Amino acid sequence: MSKAVRSRSDKPRTDEAVRLEIYRMMVEARLFERRVHDLFLQGLVKGTSHLALGQEAIAAGYAAVLQPNDLVYCTYRGHVHTLLRGAPMAALMAELLGRANGICGGKGGSMHLTDVSKGAMGSYAIVGAHMPIAAGAAWAAKERETGQVVVCFFGDGTTNIGAFHEALNFAVVWELPVVFVCENNLYMEYTPIRSVTAVENPAADRASAYALEPILVDGNDPDEMHAVARRTVDLARSGDGPSLVEARTYRHGGHSRADPAKYRPEEEVAEWVARDPIPSLRERLIADGIDATTLDEIDRAAERVVDDATAEAQAGPPPDRSTLLTELWADGGSEWRN
Repeated sequence: MSKAVRSRSDKPRTDEAVRLEIYRMMVEARLFERRVHDLFLQGLVKGTSHLALGQEAIAAGYAAVLQPNDLVYCTYRGHVHTLLRGAPMAALMAELLGRANGICGGKGGSMHLTDVSKGAMGSYAIVGAHMPIAAGAAWAAKERETGQVVVCFFGDGTTNIGAFHEALNFAVVWELPVVFVCENNLYMEYTPIRSVTAVENPAADRASAYALEPILVDGNDPDEMHAVARRTVDLARSGDGPSLVEARTYRHGGHSRADPAKYRPEEEVAEWVARDPIPSLRERLIADGIDATTLDEIDRAAERVVDDATAEAQAGPPPDRSTLLTELWADGGSEWRN
């Protein structure tokens, strides 16, 4: 039996402008990921890609409450988090295409998106590696009294990695301004998380071991997700220490573009697709008095943004060979090793 407490907001529903902004962010993220999928099938995306189709409400909920100087760390499934933190869409698209106008010069690719100027502190391909780094950034923010909050997104499989426990322990001991957000999409690559984990909710049910509130939220409910984001970020910013959030969600596709996801029961996929956060929020907004034409215009504007970003990305040249050994060491080159 789960001991996690499902989060329910006791505050009034988020105001209309913020909800519309969350809707816009989710739509842009969805269309971006779909375009990435299409370009991958055309052989234009270099390497693999891990899409967050269906999981957009989690990143959007936190993006709506963070301040410009806050920091975000994410996993290799980090396109959406980086985009919604404010990184230019065209530069992200170009990076996936391996172009010189990419956000990392075309050398990072899908799993290493970074824009420090926007507080997007990197996507990490090694499972759990970024959690202690996020804790370190939060420790620096506390020592320097910058008022920054750090949000660290990770998958359910990370909860069985040592770095998860180490980062949580130090975050609590040092009362760090960090929010750890587990995006539990039920599968750690191809393996159901429940089949290899002793507790039902891999993050929330372990929170009490670190004297933290067990927070379990519907990650496909944009309103609930935003309420939890607001509460946990406010706690961190006010000096009340870290939070651990488990957001239940589901990826619409496979683990990566090489994965057809045939291991998932068809009825399970259908059930979760029916809980898609974007049409769900759209229906709520209309029921709450928002004119459908307003939402239609947001949809059309998002399509234009993605089309423009794609054109700009594809216009970029491949990286020059002279950049091959730059940005690898602190001094920009490898000569010092010789």
